[in-house]
Amino acid sequence: MVASLASITCLRDRHAAAERLAAIAERTSGAQMAEAAARVDAILDQVRQEGDRALLDLSERFDGVRPDPLRIPAEQLEAAWEASAPELRRALELAHRRILDFHQRQHPADLAVEGPHGERLGRRWRPVQRAGLYVPGGRAAYPSTVLMNAVPAQVAGVERLVMVTPPGPQGQPNATVLAAAHLAGVREIYRVGGAQAVAALAYGTESIPRVDVITGPGNLYVTLAKKAVYGRVAIDSLAGPSEVLVIADHTAHADQVAADLLAQAEHDPLAAAILLTTSPELAAAVPQALEQQLAGHPRAEITRAAIRDWGLIVLCDDLEAAAALSDCFAPEHLELLVENPEALADRIQHAGAIFMGPFTPEAVGDYLAGPNHTLPTSGTARFAGALSVETFLRHTSLIQFNRAALDATGPAVITLAESEGLHSHAESVRLRLQR
Repeated sequence: MVASLASITCLRDRHAAAERLAAIAERTSGAQMAEAAARVDAILDQVRQEGDRALLDLSERFDGVRPDPLRIPAEQLEAAWEASAPELRRALELAHRRILDFHQRQHPADLAVEGPHGERLGRRWRPVQRAGLYVPGGRAAYPSTVLMNAVPAQVAGVERLVMVTPPGPQGQPNATVLAAAHLAGVREIYRVGGAQAVAALAYGTESIPRVDVITGPGNLYVTLAKKAVYGRVAIDSLAGPSEVLVIADHTAHADQVAADLLAQAEHDPLAAAILLTTSPELAAAVPQALEQQLAGHPRAEITRAAIRDWGLIVLCDDLEAAAALSDCFAPEHLELLVENPEALADRIQHAGAIFMGPFTPEAVGDYLAGPNHTLPTSGTARFAGALSVETFLRHTSLIQFNRAALDATGPAVITLAESEGLHSHAESVRLRLQR
């Protein structure tokens, strides 16, 4: 196949397709990563040493504003909500209700077990005390990210939510982001973004408290900052550029497939939009549909760059071959626009979220389906899942032996300890058995 009008790569050979998918998964690696990491390390060190002053200086340097004071007054949040159009408020309320309902069903139960000798074993869940929520504000505003991060933290029972978001033009973050925060009950918000915001949450400054876990997506510098501070604080994931993979058969409509591919491509020039199809007619029609929908697109420059560099159409022999390629890629978002999506979903092993059938565009998951939209990217769906209530919880093991349990198991403990050469481990049990 030849390149389309929209400059999307089209392949038929399965081996070539697998190689191209691997290259797409690695699209943010390379020499530029080392350079960016060095910049991030310098930013982290500056914030650690200078606190609030570094946040103001770095915001002036990178965002062109000096957000002083850093904290947004609570009355500004309420004003943003009241100033929002009624239709927008209703949409946010619907999204909040659905996200809350789904996440309330996620809370894990404590575990209590009585052993064979009367010993008591268990696992207890408790929330972290403070959570830092990063809400990006670069090429677009993301009130949905506010809800997707705040709701699971609140369901978990986190006492203090600390939100950071870039200052925006004239130092004012997006009003809808603030409105969403008001709806979600987030009251502590600071006008700072980028790696410096992550540093503030990880180390603490005069104004911003140190938190226990940092969640939320961001650009490359935010991601590298989260990677650098992991271990000092917990993080949700290392989110890369967004991606969608669509598996479609003869039942799919070219205009819908094109719209779904563009819905990811419009996020970022590094976003990936991939179609695996068994239909030669669909593979031929989608490039034309992309071109038609790109005409007059408000984010055409970003979207065309993503489609040109990271778009892909693969014509597969059958759905089994498409599923195998998808599992190798392990997409963040996987759409199944096929005749029997449930059966194909059962075949899939690796995906952040699966959207089944013609009435489930990925956009419903972004905003209000209910499951979290913060998902593993760049192949990490092989071992990771969505942001959840458990992200904001920690579990503690509970162990209580009685005399009978120690009598029954103590000799084995002594044997194992001695096999490892740990004398006092064995002695701590032996003394109790002798008494």
